[in-house]
Parts: sequence; structure tokens; C-alpha cells
Amino acid sequence: MRILITGGTGFVGSRLIARMQPQGHEFVVLTRDAASARRKLGMETFRIIEWDTRSPIPPDAFEGVEAAVNLVGESIASKRWTPQQKKRIINSRVEPTRALVEGINAHAPQCRALVSASAIGYYPVNRPEPLEEDSEPAAGFMSEICQQWEAEAERVNESTRLVIVRIGVVLGRDGGVVGRLMPIFKAGLGGPVSDGSQMMSWIHVDDLAGILSRALKEDSMRGVYNAVAPHPVTNRAFSKAFAKALGRPALLPAPAFMLRAAMGEMADVVLDSQTISGRKVQEEGGYSFLYPRIEHAMSEIAER
Repeated sequence: MRILITGGTGFVGSRLIARMQPQGHEFVVLTRDAASARRKLGMETFRIIEWDTRSPIPPDAFEGVEAAVNLVGESIASKRWTPQQKKRIINSRVEPTRALVEGINAHAPQCRALVSASAIGYYPVNRPEPLEEDSEPAAGFMSEICQQWEAEAERVNESTRLVIVRIGVVLGRDGGVVGRLMPIFKAGLGGPVSDGSQMMSWIHVDDLAGILSRALKEDSMRGVYNAVAPHPVTNRAFSKAFAKALGRPALLPAPAFMLRAAMGEMADVVLDSQTISGRKVQEEGGYSFLYPRIEHAMSEIAER
């Protein structure tokens, strides 16, 4: 299968390519920097096309494309959330998704599936019950990002099967939250955030790549799926499991007031609690998790 991908050089996209390319699938990678993409991905069995995400995608990128996966978007944690940065975060998701959908609609009638990323920021926070795919969206910036992002994907032709994957906190050695925290925990300076009672709905990057791969290939998967492991944990349990896997203590909490002073509004992402259900992706999507529990995920990360 020939698959068009945005965000293919990122933490998740590169893992998806590494998983599917040996199975005989061919990727067309859209990127701002072709030379950098070739160095990072280190494979030759795909096309790399330079593309400014603010402009239309070249029509020849869609030749023979049978499926597309949309993972592009600026990190929400790269900079403090000024009004200008909030606009950049939203535009970095909305504009490329719009261009991808318009390209599929105009140039790829043979494209059978679009798998488009979203995030569990769609849902309300600090609720006691597990939230499922049909739960109402929250009010606030994180949910606004997700709703606008998803709305653009939903404009794809009806002949193209659409799967929206709402992604939890992604864990893996080479990036994401773990990449940022690894030096701190290795130094024995890690610990829970605030009182550590807030729930984290997480997923190992290999399981996320597995869900994306399945969504691309399985015609039975349609609509929205939460990409979260079956067993969410408290921030305290996350910190304890991470430190234990590294053979380090986890004794130094990060007070909420310090996080708010350092991060501003963005601190809510780590201070708020979210319990998101991953039942649908298992029962309806047929996915079996490699790392269903935090201890499994952290052991694999520490070993690598």
C-alpha cells in the first residue's frame, strides 16, 4: 500500500514508518526539509516531497496513494502560551489538515482511508468517570485545538474512510514526555507533580504506531478512537514506575505554584486529571496492547 504521511519525521511518524515499511508498504513523506528527512529516516523505499504546510500539496504527491495519515502539528509544550503561540499551535494543525483533505478530495479518488491525529485534550478534565469517544468536548484551548483539527479532517470525501485517533500522553525513550524527563529522573531529581493524585491517560509509542497501522489497514475501523493504554495511572504512580525502572528514587515533588510560575496556562496540561477509556480500540478496533500497564512500558523504555 502506498501511504501519504504528514509528520513522518516526528516521534510518532518515524516509528510508524519503521513499523510498516518492512511489511512492504511504501510511504510518500511530506516535509519542509527533504535533506533532513532523508538523514533522519535513513530509508530509500519511499518518496520525499518538500512542502510548506501553508500552501497546497503538490498534486503529484497523490499519485497512486491508497491511504493517508496526518500527524503534523507544532508541540504544545515548545513555548509559553502567548496569544501568538496559541494561534501558531492551532494553525500548525488546521492548515496542513485542510491542505491534505483538499488534496485527497481533488487528486486522490483512489485514497481509501485517512487516519488523522487528534488528542484527548478534546475531553473535559477533573471528571471522576472514564470518558469515552462520545463524551462531550470540554471548553478551553486544548479542546478548541482538537475540535478545529477534527473538523478539517471530517471534510474528506465520503468515499475515503476516516479514522480520528485521539492520542493520550505518549511514552517512549526517544521523545515525548519521557525524553524531556529522562535526564531529571536519571539524576535522581524526579518526583510527582503537585500532590501526584491527577490521573494520566498514557500510551507507549509502539502501541500508538500499532493502532495507527491497524487503522490504515482495517476497513472495519471508522470514526473516533481513543489511543490510550487500558490502565491509566496517577502522576505519582507514573513517577514511581519511571524511577524504579531506572533504579532511581522519586522523592522530589514539583509544587503546583512553581509550575504555574514557570509555564503559565500550559501548566494545566500536567496539573489537570483525565481518565480516558481505551475500551473501543480494543473491543471494536481489535487492537491488543503490547504495553497495557505502566510498569511494562517503563521497563521497555529503561532497557532501551
